[in-house]
Amino acid sequence: MDAPALDLPFDAEAMLPGLRHWVECESPTFDAAAVNRMMGIAARDLALMGARVETIPGRMGFGDCVRASFPHPRPQEPGILVMGHLDTVHPIGTLEPLPWRREGDRLYGPGVYDMKGGNWIAVEAIRQLIRAGIATRRPVTVLLTSDEEVGSPSTRDLIEAEAARHAVVLVPEPARPDGGVVTGRYAIARFNLRTTGKPSHAGARLADGRSAIREMCRQVVAIEAMTSDAVTYSVGVIHGGQWVNCVATYCDAESLSMAKRQEDLDEAVEKMLSLRPTGNDVQLAVTRGVTRPVWEPDEKVMALYGTARQIAQRIGFDIAHQSAGGGSDGNFTGAMGIPTLDGLGVQGAGGHTLEEHLLISSLVPRAKLIAGLLQVA
Repeated sequence: MDAPALDLPFDAEAMLPGLRHWVECESPTFDAAAVNRMMGIAARDLALMGARVETIPGRMGFGDCVRASFPHPRPQEPGILVMGHLDTVHPIGTLEPLPWRREGDRLYGPGVYDMKGGNWIAVEAIRQLIRAGIATRRPVTVLLTSDEEVGSPSTRDLIEAEAARHAVVLVPEPARPDGGVVTGRYAIARFNLRTTGKPSHAGARLADGRSAIREMCRQVVAIEAMTSDAVTYSVGVIHGGQWVNCVATYCDAESLSMAKRQEDLDEAVEKMLSLRPTGNDVQLAVTRGVTRPVWEPDEKVMALYGTARQIAQRIGFDIAHQSAGGGSDGNFTGAMGIPTLDGLGVQGAGGHTLEEHLLISSLVPRAKLIAGLLQVA
């Protein structure tokens, strides 16, 4: 395999200032203005590299997306789509408890691991290829989206339409704990629940009320008790009540189920939609939210993994592969049958927590891996 991209002069220290700019632009999913500020920074960086950059307006209250297409001798051929999200789970202000800081090999910051670090090394891989005048086998497009952390409700159609024009999809989501890549992902479904009770004065007429919060608590216990080896059930968001001296009329919750097989998830969906209240004096409504289809590897995905493994071995490390939980936009492209390789991003840990960090030592080898794939895939 002729891959001069592997000899490119990647430098972890040189990558850090640009990555810091991205990480310190906080971009929580539900703050469209903040996400758009981040998209503006990324769009400028990509434009300076010579890309044709387009901003795609957001919808459903979410932020914009950015698509960057790089020059190629055969621009009409199906190309490589590098796909990542710039929204994070961290609210504005997280930089105070989780500032950009370096401790040994660890680099901390909101979104540094999931997945601004991965996006940044992918951009750096493209930058180094351009500087060295190394041609990629296929045209390269970067798509940066704004709502992946909530299941991509406003961007799934865009992702699928863009992916359909490409031959290969590379997703720089975080690497697996062992440094491996992802060749499949489990199916995921989200649900919205509302319980409705009967209000009363919690001090003077407590017995007259029927608490929506109490009913939701019963439902949460029952839902999570359905977890098995085949399907997980979890409730991650709950809101209820307005006044502590009033028996709550309403309580809302969000639940998520994940399964390795689509048929198991379909069964979970039926179970969730069949839930009933525990008594006649309260009500329960369950509606289905965003769903990510199961992505199972086929021979084309495994061939792409084989290419990546050869590149990694030439760099000096090996990569395993696996199907993984924790959905990504790779669920969509993989389920479409487009060869997709996920988990190409940085190594680290603590995603979605105040301990989120990447390993600085992973920046160069992972960037070289992406560069090699961009050259030959």
